[in-house]
Amino acid sequence: MRFLVDNQLPFALARFLAPRCDQAHHVSDIGLAQATDAQVWHYASVNSAILISKDEDFLHYASLPRATARLLWVRLGNCRTQILIETINRQWPEINSAFSAGDQVLEIR
Repeated sequence: MRFLVDNQLPFALARFLAPRCDQAHHVSDIGLAQATDAQVWHYASVNSAILISKDEDFLHYASLPRATARLLWVRLGNCRTQILIETINRQWPEINSAFSAGDQVLEIR
């Protein structure tokens, strides 16, 4: 699995995910810090990545019939990085299983 972490989430999340997957980047790592949602989604699509975002707009992209990128939609309110990472870690078996099974969107709370 490949992950792309969106702008409103911390760099530390990509670093946390890196040893658990094939690839994990923050949008800033790849020059997309100022990119539009469409550009971020296009990058995720071309690279068969799972976008991790809090942005509800990406649900629209993920719902399109030919969507090739997938979405891990983070529904946590504002929280410390440690809480976010602990939540991802705790839900990692479900996240891994869902995306390995081909799920298009997974929401975490």
